[in-house]
Amino acid sequence: MSLVVVGLNHRTAPVEVREAFAYQESAVPTVLSVIRGAGLVREAVLLSTCNRVELYAAAEGDLRTVAARLREFLVQDRRFPGPLEPVSYTHLGRGCLEHLFRVAGGLDSLVLGETEILGQLKKSYDMALKAGHTGKVLNQAFQKAFSMGKQLRTETQIQRGNTSVASVAVELAEKIFDDLRHREVMVIGAGDTSEKTARALLSRGARSLLVSNRSIERATALAAELGGRAIRFEDWDHEFHRVDIVISSTSAPHHVLDRARLEQLLRSRPSRALLLIDLAVPRDIDPEVEKLNDVFLYNVDHLQAVAEEYGRQRREEVARCEAIIRTRVASLIPDGTTTGTPVIRPAAAGPG
Repeated sequence: MSLVVVGLNHRTAPVEVREAFAYQESAVPTVLSVIRGAGLVREAVLLSTCNRVELYAAAEGDLRTVAARLREFLVQDRRFPGPLEPVSYTHLGRGCLEHLFRVAGGLDSLVLGETEILGQLKKSYDMALKAGHTGKVLNQAFQKAFSMGKQLRTETQIQRGNTSVASVAVELAEKIFDDLRHREVMVIGAGDTSEKTARALLSRGARSLLVSNRSIERATALAAELGGRAIRFEDWDHEFHRVDIVISSTSAPHHVLDRARLEQLLRSRPSRALLLIDLAVPRDIDPEVEKLNDVFLYNVDHLQAVAEEYGRQRREEVARCEAIIRTRVASLIPDGTTTGTPVIRPAAAGPG
């Protein structure tokens, strides 16, 4: 069997395309069951984050045909009105393994060297593993990828400087507000990324924090941990008049804040700058709100510009990381094999 990945990310597709292909966590096992049940592949892992959707698989036969069928499945499953090729990428055999290693090491991330992706990759793999959708090929590939992610961060300086979406969001806040002291923050959706962003804002001096989540228990726990106050999800708009910064990262399939609703909320709020940071895909906040006075909206694509500034600090480390990856892949896949039927060799003794 050979490895193949079909995917799209922040480099190949804008957020409006990525959100069309985003999968909720609860839907992933069913999707993998359908793909394998249809005989498209033998093994499969689906990674869906705000910046990428990737389908990794182990299959027999002509890999280009397998990749074409996977692209066709994604287009039909998400009812996408057009071909996937112009906004996606495909890697076969050795190229797939190299890509997986690059993703695990943060080399393919919006923020070069960031660490969240490794945890997201592990979570996606664990879901597929527990549901019985992986086998020998993907199990070995992903275990080696996790080891590679750790090795790159240990042996290089790829993490030098700010390396997370949370750090980038804070930089944006400091561009809008010269001083974060006395600024009030509201978090809508108490997920990992929004939690890290809230922590970063508080560490830079933000005065107080409101946490709203569909699960009030989760909101209460996070608010207690961060010294904030929990509010029910259906009541967050009642507190809107007091906030300066809103971080939204829910799993809602539609906007939780559109222009009409924000216009109404702004009437009860003193005239001052409002920063909205939309970390969700699909997006939580209607792009139209940016046309309102004193409203500054940034989504995950907007974070790219700031991320590139950080990336320049770490560019020199990329070559070292790429060399480590090529050497490792060459030791796992027989020489001269690119898109044929690579066989991952057993791990040699020593560091992984």
